[in-house]
Amino acid sequence: MSDYIVSARKYRPDSFGTLIGQDNIARTLKNSILRGQLAHAYLFCGPRGVGKTTTARIFAKMINCSNPSEDMEPCGQCESCISFAEGRSYCIHELDAASNNGVEDIKNLMDQVRIPPQVGKYSVYIIDEVHMLSQAAFNAFLKTLEEPPAHAIFILATTEKHKILPTILSRCQTYDFNRITVDNIVRNLRMVASSENITIDDESLHVIAHKADGAMRDALTIFDQTVAFCGTDVKYQDVLRNLNVLDYEYSFSLVDAFLSGDYPKALLTFDEILTKGFNALHFVAALSSHLRDLIVSKGGGMEALLELPESLKARYREQASRCSLPFLYEALDTTTKCEAGYRASVNPRLHIEFALMRLSFIASNVLNAQPVVPSGQPSAAQPAQPAQPAQPAQPVMQPQSAAAQPTQPTQPAAAQSAQPIQPAAAQPASAQPVQAASAQLAQPEEQQRERRARISRSGAATISMKAVMDSPAAESKPAEGNATDAIPSDDEIRMLWQRLADTYSDKPRLFSMLKSAELEIEEKEDGKTITFRVMNQAQKDWVESKLLHDLEGRFRKLALCVRLFLRVSLAPDDPQAPRQAYMPGEQAKELISNNEQVKNLVQDLGLDIK
Repeated sequence: MSDYIVSARKYRPDSFGTLIGQDNIARTLKNSILRGQLAHAYLFCGPRGVGKTTTARIFAKMINCSNPSEDMEPCGQCESCISFAEGRSYCIHELDAASNNGVEDIKNLMDQVRIPPQVGKYSVYIIDEVHMLSQAAFNAFLKTLEEPPAHAIFILATTEKHKILPTILSRCQTYDFNRITVDNIVRNLRMVASSENITIDDESLHVIAHKADGAMRDALTIFDQTVAFCGTDVKYQDVLRNLNVLDYEYSFSLVDAFLSGDYPKALLTFDEILTKGFNALHFVAALSSHLRDLIVSKGGGMEALLELPESLKARYREQASRCSLPFLYEALDTTTKCEAGYRASVNPRLHIEFALMRLSFIASNVLNAQPVVPSGQPSAAQPAQPAQPAQPAQPVMQPQSAAAQPTQPTQPAAAQSAQPIQPAAAQPASAQPVQAASAQLAQPEEQQRERRARISRSGAATISMKAVMDSPAAESKPAEGNATDAIPSDDEIRMLWQRLADTYSDKPRLFSMLKSAELEIEEKEDGKTITFRVMNQAQKDWVESKLLHDLEGRFRKLALCVRLFLRVSLAPDDPQAPRQAYMPGEQAKELISNNEQVKNLVQDLGLDIK
């Protein structure tokens, strides 16, 4: 029979000095022993594999040691320490609350508590997974836990503190164990590998540490699995293949493809990852983590946030130097949205592929959206270019000289990024807006109305209403695609109202209300007021408080006119329309009055209709 012992048991800490990642708890417990301030009940809580039960055993071993060291460590040579190491100690008792969670088990424990220790000063009872105790068992345990015998100390260990009764928590000193950091796990694994004569590089150790997710026991288990697969000479690629972990190279390659706009390479890389059997959602999460590390690497003084080997830190710094912060922010926003919408997507692969294509175009969009540099000052991102002639604020009737050209008009950001910069033409810049204005004024009114309708159908009218209202040139005719002062006729307004109702087709009740609403159009000095009627006061109040502003804005965009105002009123009651019965009593009376047989039946049976 083999004498092999797994690393998680073989290298289990046996003193406070060898405890990993819980220095504050070890110091507190040693000070309480040194000062003789031992509590009768302790609660150790925290994630799995971080040393809760191990710390409880070290503490129990220490308080019964007859010859402790100066730094409060068990000697390992006295009768108590030897019996504990051999598993025959009668002073330390362990109870698994997951399988012994009934009232009878707690009663047996309470009977056992009365017996004083044979060797040592204290009888220590370690109850693991204490949250698994039943409600009745907790209640039976309360009195003993609050006032145990002087020689009894209870140590409760759990991974789910929120499941323990508050009455239990109030009777214990609580110690919260932290997840073990990647650096501590790597340091311990390196020591274990050295003891076992195993050759392994830092990159492989970091992969194992990240896979363990802060649990030292899990890290040692994964380490044993890796050694069983690779032998005594562990290679980085073998670790990735054994643990089914994505290589960092994929993330670096994808970001390079994004920076160059090479979306075919990004899609082919994603296909290769899926072919190797990796989960698509895990791939997106790994890409988000990579972008986060690039942002951290780009910022100064944040090296502590990167839990990576030095060789990888250098690669992250190099790639981060080639990425702009706006690109990284936009890319990270895209990947996080892709993660959020993955499970709701009908075609998950297409959902991720679309995100990869979008990432491939982000870099070029960010470059195109660089801020405008004043004339004569070259930008840091691009060489200096000759200053372009400024465009006039509004079309004018008379040509202007080059020295008196007006400033460039304010446009939405989307329109600026979508319009390429045109080189200076041979024709003077001041003549172009003059020709455009003249051509527009020469068009008949019917052609202008047709143009407005065509623009609204194509959805090209995207201008801020506030900017139009506040513009000092609002009284003049703007260029095509902007709101105008030409007020539509009543027939056009009724046609545009039906199109406005169609925009709410995804909301059946609102669509029906707008579609059937009666319009009353009133012409005033500042424009036209359109009053539409609703059926009841509740609809009127709701439209005025929640919907009227949005309706008016949409209607103005459809009409390309800011001098249209919406109002809502109640439709008048029709005196000739029959009153409809709503209440059950009213409906019953109406049924009796309209049906002679029902009336006779009610009289024969003597029914009371209320």
